[in-house]
Amino acid sequence: MTRSIRAVLRAAHTVAIASLLLASATAQAAQTAPLRIHGATTVLEMGPMLRAAELTPAGAALVRDGNIANLWKDDVAPGAPPPPSAQGERYGALTAPVFLGRADVAGNAETQALRNSVAHPDLRIILTVTEGLYRVVARRSSGIAAARDLKGKRIATMPSTSAAYFLHRVLASAGLTEADVTILPLLATPGADALIAGEVDALAIWEPEVERAHAALGGNAVELKGDGAYREIYSLNTTSAALADPIKRGQIVAYVRALMTACAEGRSNPARTHALLAKTTGYDIRTIAAAWPHHRFPCALPSDLLDVMAEEEQWVAATDRRPARSREALAPLIDASVLAEARGSK
Repeated sequence: MTRSIRAVLRAAHTVAIASLLLASATAQAAQTAPLRIHGATTVLEMGPMLRAAELTPAGAALVRDGNIANLWKDDVAPGAPPPPSAQGERYGALTAPVFLGRADVAGNAETQALRNSVAHPDLRIILTVTEGLYRVVARRSSGIAAARDLKGKRIATMPSTSAAYFLHRVLASAGLTEADVTILPLLATPGADALIAGEVDALAIWEPEVERAHAALGGNAVELKGDGAYREIYSLNTTSAALADPIKRGQIVAYVRALMTACAEGRSNPARTHALLAKTTGYDIRTIAAAWPHHRFPCALPSDLLDVMAEEEQWVAATDRRPARSREALAPLIDASVLAEARGSK
């Protein structure tokens, strides 16, 4: 066999192997499921998550309404027909189809991370997307001008949530407890209607419902910001199993990179995010824009995250009637490795 023939055969062999590898990689990519993202699409905190999904390649990241519990349970029973309300809705380039499986990542406040991680210690908080700067809006005509004036008043909030914890902290700042007020539990937002109608004296809930109440009350509105009392830490959560899967981890890292871009937009040019939220929340863009300054979009892991969680754990544990976990027990719930990888430092 001549040298030239051997060279041709070697080249053909190399091309054949390369073709097989390319075909294998293409087949694997085709079989890779999109990153399944769950979160409450009715809250502004999730705005960057919606925008980040839109920034990823088509079909790579898909969003559904849900919460952190979807990391461990199906939101629709296997074999059950999808609910009519979730049939292929689209938000720009973002598709929100029905999934019969679990979420890969989910957005929720740290309150729910603390609550769910008791039964699921494999929970991992990998990125804080949004910080909610909560406020209480009250009726001036109810004799409320400061937090201390909440004593004896009727306050609407959603129990066992970050809003309820915020109210707890605001009351404590004035030397009060929940026993000093009458709490009317909201089972679902909207909650502004009760305040506007005078059925309650104050409202403690997330935006933009508080903004809607504030605007409706006009000069009769009193805003209690509770500066320093509490900020909601709305984070992207996943599981240790998802992070241990090389393919899934790669998808999560790519999504976190997109989130960093989305958060930067949220700080400087949020128009597209507002438009997405107007479609998912049902609120008009003017209300969303007015409520926007009551949020920060760090897309980072706050240096005091463990401190906040350790302190809040006392309240969550008492609410759930269980022993509180130590700071050391909570520390493994925070995983900074994904953020480091997304930033290119790992």
